[in-house]
Amino acid sequence: MTLTRRQFIKSSLAVAPAAALMPSVFTRAVAAAINQQASVGNRTLVIVQMAGGNDGLNTIVPANDDHYYEVRPSVNVLPGDVLAIDREVGFNPGLTAFKELFDEGVLAAVEGVGYPGPSYSHFQSMDIWQTADPQKSGGFEGWAGKYLEGLPIGADDEVQSLAVGRSLPRALFTHKATVPMVNAIAAYQLQRAPRAVADQDERTQALLSLYGTGAATRPFGEHLDATLRAADSSSRAVQGAHGRYASTVEYPDTKLGKSMKVVAEAVTGDLGLSVAHVRIGGFDTHATQLPVHGDLLRDTADAMLAFYRDMQAHGRDQDVVLMTWSEFGRRVTENGSGGTDHGSAGPMFVLGTPVAGGLYGERPSLTDLVKDNFKYTTDFRQVYATMVEGWLGAPADAVLGGQFEQIPLLRREAVAS
Repeated sequence: MTLTRRQFIKSSLAVAPAAALMPSVFTRAVAAAINQQASVGNRTLVIVQMAGGNDGLNTIVPANDDHYYEVRPSVNVLPGDVLAIDREVGFNPGLTAFKELFDEGVLAAVEGVGYPGPSYSHFQSMDIWQTADPQKSGGFEGWAGKYLEGLPIGADDEVQSLAVGRSLPRALFTHKATVPMVNAIAAYQLQRAPRAVADQDERTQALLSLYGTGAATRPFGEHLDATLRAADSSSRAVQGAHGRYASTVEYPDTKLGKSMKVVAEAVTGDLGLSVAHVRIGGFDTHATQLPVHGDLLRDTADAMLAFYRDMQAHGRDQDVVLMTWSEFGRRVTENGSGGTDHGSAGPMFVLGTPVAGGLYGERPSLTDLVKDNFKYTTDFRQVYATMVEGWLGAPADAVLGGQFEQIPLLRREAVAS
């Protein structure tokens, strides 16, 4: 179902007073306090972070622009290597998987994405992208976390969100919703005592009962209890999905490939997954960029292609959309170390059967620059708004704190109404 603005805001405020008084260690433990309501549906958004600052100019390459080769005499992609999109630009040769998906009409590329007054600090810019707040107002929640806080929790929605990795991305920070973090499937469970395997269920129930002291120690006891029970419930759900999962698709033997497979298990396991976040690092290419960047792009595209083929094989490709982001692009001119330095705007990619593939946004000028940096042409919150409201069916202004023009990235029949 689609969330109305009133339903979303009402659900978002359900436990706000209690959450505001809680220290951050408890703020992800309140999902059990939300009233049980109907699920938002079976649509999933998978967020793929290209961490470090992806060089957009060498990702979608202006191979027929002589000025590109003038400003990048050595850190360039040769015209014969570019995978042509049209007469002006093409994909980096590492993106053969993206070219395949683009030609199928299920991959969209949005060019020139950024925000006003860009920061060139990794940490500050990542915070801006993850909170959807270029004003840096200091709010705790991430943009996806705000969306999760507005979701009603259904009885069958065991894992509404999922972060694959060792740390929780700020995009998923939330005062209320439980966000499981899975680095390895085998490790995401209450660890069994080697000498008491037969009694594991009884020991788990005893542990849950031990922490079931919420009534006597409000408010924190209730939240500790909810945290433990949510961890137990989500770990059982993830383990169950892992046990049921079978696929003929071979994922790349890379960190991102493994992460995408974890998400695939959650989707095909019908756990109620609404938002997932995965990450690939290494895009801070200050030196020796060409071979490193090409490999990173290949790893990204190949893992996303495998995931998409897996969704097709399971008949779930209509239910899932993937979206990439990176905290900034790189400068137009190469540096003296065979690389590029922190820049501003760059491309975002959106993938899925519901996606109307093609090129979107306005390509930034290579000559009309600000201190050797692109002028952004598309606000990243426009892409977020399209995903939040157009795909997930939630009011984008409640999540993003303002109105942003959506981009027609989704096929008409896929847009939430």
